[in-house]
Amino acid sequence: MKQQMNRKICDIEDVLKKYLPEKKGYQKTIFEAMEYALMSGGKRIRPMFMHEIYTMLGGNEPAAIEPFMAAIEMIHTYSLIHDDLPAMDNDEYRRGRKTTHIVYGEAMGILAGDALLNYAYETAAKAFDSKRPDRAMAAYRVLVSKAGVFGMVGGQVVDVEMNGKIPDMDMLTFIYKLKTAALLEASFMIGGIMAGMQEREVDMLCRIARNIGIAFQIRDDILDVTSTTEELGKPVKSDERNDKTTYIALCGMDAAEKAVMEYSESALNLLDKLPAADSKEYVVWLVTELIHRKK
Repeated sequence: MKQQMNRKICDIEDVLKKYLPEKKGYQKTIFEAMEYALMSGGKRIRPMFMHEIYTMLGGNEPAAIEPFMAAIEMIHTYSLIHDDLPAMDNDEYRRGRKTTHIVYGEAMGILAGDALLNYAYETAAKAFDSKRPDRAMAAYRVLVSKAGVFGMVGGQVVDVEMNGKIPDMDMLTFIYKLKTAALLEASFMIGGIMAGMQEREVDMLCRIARNIGIAFQIRDDILDVTSTTEELGKPVKSDERNDKTTYIALCGMDAAEKAVMEYSESALNLLDKLPAADSKEYVVWLVTELIHRKK
């Protein structure tokens, strides 16, 4: 499975390269910064889940799903660029190398994030040329909604406003649902929509992804406390440094570990109820891998 995952990551990175703009023209610096950030490695779990759900449910048109795969990773990457800025988490390293604003300067870092977000929507729009533009339009609506103020950006807003404050569990869960789970929800839902799933199945995919997303974020909280900068590829103890309250701070380490398992098991139980799935083996393994990850 590990070898399979590595092959899939290589395939996804080929897709990303295909959709990146050429590095030429007076504005080529922004193209270079976009590529630096986008091609900096990572697990590629959002486009990976999107592709796996799409093919698992019968999708077989690369031209239909690939623009969305590239777009979701561009949106995720823009959020990381902005997250690392001095006004946010002020991190100098991401995935084991210097962050975009350290390499290109703060102004260009902001512009690189802006560029990736806008170019993501340009890229996703290429799916309208597929055999089912009606499905592409429905998927596009999900993408823009889950990335915006009712999705990831909304979660980031509350997260920033709560710095130095102590949220209750409802607010912390709200932050995790939007900040982390929203793009995973988009990945699962778009995979299902483009494969022709009906509203009931798409809603179930959303619930599966939400549970995975919350579990993923709690695991991230745990790693920020227990891992090292060398292993994680970015500074640890950043939550404490930025005065952020996490699941661990509210409930303790044991409860956090238990919550990861409970959310993950809920996701896997729902996954078993999906109709007409050719093979769930890899998706189940990937969810389990994320639960126990070390970085």
